[in-house]
Amino acid sequence: SSLKECFELKSLSPEVSLWSPAMSLLRTVSNGSIIIHPPGFYVVGFETFPHIRFYFIFLAFVYVVTVFFNCLLIYVIVSNRCLHTPKFLAVVNLAVIDIVLNSTTIPSMIKTFLLKDNFFPFNICLLQMFVYYSSISLESFALAILAYDRLIAICFPLQQNSINTLRSMSCIVAVTWSYSLGLGAFSTGIMTRLSFCKSVTVRSYFCDYAPTFRLACNDYTLHWALSSTASVVNLVVPFTFIILTYAAILVTLFLMKSVNSRMKALSTCVEHLVLVAIFYIPLFTIFILGFYVRVIDADQRVLSLSLASCIPPCVNPIIYSLKTREIKIRAVALIRKNKIKVMKF
Repeated sequence: SSLKECFELKSLSPEVSLWSPAMSLLRTVSNGSIIIHPPGFYVVGFETFPHIRFYFIFLAFVYVVTVFFNCLLIYVIVSNRCLHTPKFLAVVNLAVIDIVLNSTTIPSMIKTFLLKDNFFPFNICLLQMFVYYSSISLESFALAILAYDRLIAICFPLQQNSINTLRSMSCIVAVTWSYSLGLGAFSTGIMTRLSFCKSVTVRSYFCDYAPTFRLACNDYTLHWALSSTASVVNLVVPFTFIILTYAAILVTLFLMKSVNSRMKALSTCVEHLVLVAIFYIPLFTIFILGFYVRVIDADQRVLSLSLASCIPPCVNPIIYSLKTREIKIRAVALIRKNKIKVMKF
């Protein structure tokens, strides 16, 4: 029945029809059934917005800031041996993820705007899907790892050096990368089991998972269940862990007799709390309003989601650079050192 449905031609416009003469079908055979893959998809997320060129100029600025400050942060930490601690290993992990996350979407959005080419080849679309969702998952777990670092430092200060070591932190980071990349590979791989024989128009700002699998002619129950479960595991679980972590930290702070000790311990958490708020609040707000209240227009949702995913990687390194005393000191020393070298030259 799904095969018959696939071959019922619909009156689609040439640019979104799979049956356009300029587009040849790709067919593979799986378990005796024909799986139809299009040459690619058309991503049409920003076509209805007026003055959208200003938004893309803003995105270009965001991308430059993201790459520059995250690379600077990584360089400062890597080049100073005194910063080779579990905490700053977690910070480097977050910086690498930030660069990858924004490099997945912003260059492609700018390319679409400049070249007026919103077509993504099938395999490139799956690759972007894999990297983006792996990075989002890693970003969420990276924030949870930083919360774990604060938990050990404040609640178990005497055991900190034995519990939270570089080796243990490296293992935690490696586990999150293995899980996220494995889940991303599996979820992207099962997309090849879907047949796309009607519209190939993805209404998002990139090759988004859910808007893409909903275009399929055959059953996508597995994909829907996986995306729903992964959203809970990758976003809600780390966020819940962060909330419980800070609940334990607050209890520990109230048990401290010295007010100065309380304020000093709390000040080490400020930058992390800001990062958590910037990442989770916009995403949860958009999803709650979109799925339950349903007051967000589809186009506004695309714009809001693009901002929610692009802004945190840009802001994270700036906040850590300004709020972390060790990084500020090393960054200033590095700038002065390079300035002296330039003057001598």
